[in-house]
Amino acid sequence: MSDDVVLDFDRVNRTGLAEAVYCEGKSLTQLESICQTVSDHRRSMLLTRLDASEFDRLDQQFPGLIEYDPASRTGFVRPTPLRSSVEVAIVSGGSSDVPVASEAERTLAFYGHRSLVITDVGVAGLWRVTERLEEIRTYRIAICVAGMDAALPTVLGGLIPAAMIAVPTSVGYGMVKGGETALHSLLVSCAPGVTVVNIDNGYGAACAAIRILNQLNR
Repeated sequence: MSDDVVLDFDRVNRTGLAEAVYCEGKSLTQLESICQTVSDHRRSMLLTRLDASEFDRLDQQFPGLIEYDPASRTGFVRPTPLRSSVEVAIVSGGSSDVPVASEAERTLAFYGHRSLVITDVGVAGLWRVTERLEEIRTYRIAICVAGMDAALPTVLGGLIPAAMIAVPTSVGYGMVKGGETALHSLLVSCAPGVTVVNIDNGYGAACAAIRILNQLNR
């Protein structure tokens, strides 16, 4: 392993969440070093923000090591087997939010948690979410992904009892300012108890859900 890459294999024992590798900004040499170390130690690893071109080059050197999903730009190395139960609903406002919702879904799946994914139910057509409301109410945790004015998490937060984790996305025109408007809107949400993660951070939302599940299932 190169001197500028130090993996924290013990993190899962301290926190219940293993270290994930954020690939964006890392050199191919660093990613190759990480894959070599993970392979040599036969450890599990979640890779996020991994471009398809980077995956192709890694897969040539480490064939079959990484299970890759292009929609979420995530890679799995030895994920936890999926549980039979589903405890988390992932609800997104529009189809443009799917990559962020997919990152949340894949992060949960890496840790063995299945999730229900409901897409394109933004408040511009409120009937789309109300049609699924009774189904969403059956889940203990809801991750809600929305851009533009990010109204969907506030609406859901006033209608369902689940722990609510909101993810603002950078989707939208002009004054969305790369997701800042959605973030600010969620931080002043009038629905009490809505937890907000950073812009486009589906990974962080899933980790928050996993921390809750780990405590509920102790």
